[in-house]
Amino acid sequence: MATMADVARSAGVSVATVSHVLNDTRPVLPGTRQAVLSAIEELGYTPNTLARSLVTSRTRSIGLAVSAISNPYFTEILQGVEAGALEHGYSLLIADPHDDPEHELKVVQLLHERRVDGMIVAPSADPDSLVAYLGRHSVPTVFLDRVVEAPSDDPVTSDDPVTSDQTVTSGQAGAFDQVCAENVEPTARLVTHLAGLGHRRIGLVAGLPGLSTTGERIAGYRHGLAAAGLPYDERLLAHGDSESAAAERATATLLSLAAPPTALVTANNTMTIGALRALRERGLSVPGDLALCCFDDFTWADLFEPRLTAIAQPSKEIGAEAVRLLLDRLAAPDRPARVLRLPCAFVHRTSCGCPDQPEKSTKGNVS
Repeated sequence: MATMADVARSAGVSVATVSHVLNDTRPVLPGTRQAVLSAIEELGYTPNTLARSLVTSRTRSIGLAVSAISNPYFTEILQGVEAGALEHGYSLLIADPHDDPEHELKVVQLLHERRVDGMIVAPSADPDSLVAYLGRHSVPTVFLDRVVEAPSDDPVTSDDPVTSDQTVTSGQAGAFDQVCAENVEPTARLVTHLAGLGHRRIGLVAGLPGLSTTGERIAGYRHGLAAAGLPYDERLLAHGDSESAAAERATATLLSLAAPPTALVTANNTMTIGALRALRERGLSVPGDLALCCFDDFTWADLFEPRLTAIAQPSKEIGAEAVRLLLDRLAAPDRPARVLRLPCAFVHRTSCGCPDQPEKSTKGNVS
């Protein structure tokens, strides 16, 4: 097996120069760098990662803590994170916090003990202990998918969501970088689309209370009703807790109302499955008996009958941007934190009651 000394002899440089090329610890002339890289390739040299970490105090690893990795949405986020990490020479250590604050803190502590260079975390509905731990230990961290809300006296709140790449001052949300999809306007678009088809009683199966995505999609639901001139009726909102079984029960509750909804918006893909089960149990058809639109597109959404009208999140891009933000943070630890929102796409199919048409998607806000 080739050693660093072998690489140095082949390239005609010192072992220290080879180390600087491998670890980026000192500028090296382009010609010298190329000679070292060519020698590495020719000899098949594999750097000793452990030795490198002792020199640089970096492990070239990222901790990723996201719940429900089996969910296709988070699977695609994982693909985006992995691709971005590998592109920059980082490995991943992955943990599932199970959306439980106590378990979340435990897995983040374990990742920290593994000396990851930084973390990417989809926080739970009660992330206070997580945020306190990460802040206390100055762990470079990006919050992904679900944002940690700023204090109530800050300008960034759930009622006034960030809609672009925005700089956040050190007093806001612990100055952690955050990346997620737009939630308010895309949800409002589903509601106004259903209202435009003549529906006046539009229900929402919302996610787990406390998650920022839940609050923002409820806000979008209410904005959509207001834009369509429809009153908000709290009886038409039921929580499916972001999972299938609870969504099935929530949908059953809505269907049992004296005046049930004629259209339904489901706030994530697993809750869509639960809602469809509840409808099937009652022998109801979509869109004949009830129109359906969902937040979250997934690969088999167009294989359902009818094909599902949905909001598609840029999941892989969210993962890739999280890596970019984390690497920027590692390179400049003192820079202001940023909240990055990515646009979603409206994918128009037939579960809303519209005629079948070639599938197309549109991005942007409600017109």
